[in-house]
Amino acid sequence: MAQTTSDHQLTTTQRGHAPAVPAGTEAPAAPTQVAPVRRPAPWDAWWPVRFYRSSIGKKWVMAVSGIVLLLYVLLHMIGNLKVYLGRNEVNHYAEWLRTMLTPALPRTVALWILRTMLITAFFGHIVSAYQLTRMNQRARPVKYQSPRDYVAANFASRTMRWTGVIVGLFVIFHLLDLTWGTANSHFVRGDVYDNLKHSFQRPVVAAAYIVANIALAIHIYHGAWSMFQSLGLNNPRFNAWRRHFATAFAVVIGVGNVSFPVMVLAGVIH
Repeated sequence: MAQTTSDHQLTTTQRGHAPAVPAGTEAPAAPTQVAPVRRPAPWDAWWPVRFYRSSIGKKWVMAVSGIVLLLYVLLHMIGNLKVYLGRNEVNHYAEWLRTMLTPALPRTVALWILRTMLITAFFGHIVSAYQLTRMNQRARPVKYQSPRDYVAANFASRTMRWTGVIVGLFVIFHLLDLTWGTANSHFVRGDVYDNLKHSFQRPVVAAAYIVANIALAIHIYHGAWSMFQSLGLNNPRFNAWRRHFATAFAVVIGVGNVSFPVMVLAGVIH
């Protein structure tokens, strides 16, 4: 009888089945699998990298780069207002930008330093915005089923993605039109007044500038409002001030930039 039982167990094992465990005894524990230890990359230990990988870090990058871009947009618009003072004033201003800090620095070097800072801020703003959007989508794979997005959020916040795309495309065309001149058949390097006038005398281009700058104003409104929250400066006592600041800044930029194509079409700038 013992021999028969052994033969049965051997046959069961050969068939690929585990031998039966007698009643009242515990089954042997399965061998523990140790997960391989992943060594972090050298840059993972660097605090700025770890900070940026968090959502708070990305929001800070968006806020700081947004502040840099807001200052540029404001100063750029103020400089362009010189077009109302005449050809010599705005062209002299454009030449001054190229000769900043000379002779300490060679001609246009200071301008290219500023351009490099702006390009860095621009791409940092775009990349952090995209990565934050992806993080939010992974955290909430199912969209809100209630009308929350259309009640609690205003129009500017709901259209940030699209106004951002419009502004990005506008920047590319703006460079082609008034900086490099490839999109402006009347372009003359250094003659800002005529370049601007000939560009906005084309109704399609003027309309594109108007639409793009309205989108920019909407984008600025929400960005100027939310950057304080991203930096942790969020207090109910200051919310009214934040909203007034965002509204005023967006209106000033929007009206100032839209005025250029409108005044060219109206014949005020000729």
